[in-house]
Amino acid sequence: MTTTHGKAARQRSTEVPAGFVPPRVASAYAGLVGPVYEGQGQGVEGRRGFRVTDKHINRAGIVHGGMLMSFADMVMGRGVREAGPAGGVTVRMTTDFLGPAHHGDWVEGLARVTRTTRTLLYVDAEITANGRLILTASGIFRRLRRQHGPAAPAPAPDTAADR
Repeated sequence: MTTTHGKAARQRSTEVPAGFVPPRVASAYAGLVGPVYEGQGQGVEGRRGFRVTDKHINRAGIVHGGMLMSFADMVMGRGVREAGPAGGVTVRMTTDFLGPAHHGDWVEGLARVTRTTRTLLYVDAEITANGRLILTASGIFRRLRRQHGPAAPAPAPDTAADR
């Protein structure tokens, strides 16, 4: 008996669809759960995707819900970064699971910033597997005043004029 996460499922495509590229900068966490690809081109702001592999599958033979939640957070975070240079951090996130994703599926997410205030951004996301809606999410993100971590630009070199 072959299950959905068995040999037949592993023979599905491992290709990345056209219009998706590796991220310019990826966090160590994204590297651990990914690779997660970024949408490129007109009208794909806030779009990301990943190909389901063995490391994403739970004992039930479908993508682990925690992976889908992490991915939704990454998708919404990309949408927030598109809305401003420094990005933001997750304050609150809600998710609704609507269906499963299986080994070999292409999982894609798209975020939309729906409202902004001086300090907060409100974001919605839809996550699909091979075009089927499998998860919706909404989040509230707090704006960062500056970039943090490896994505932050390098500081200007120290000069004699600064002393």
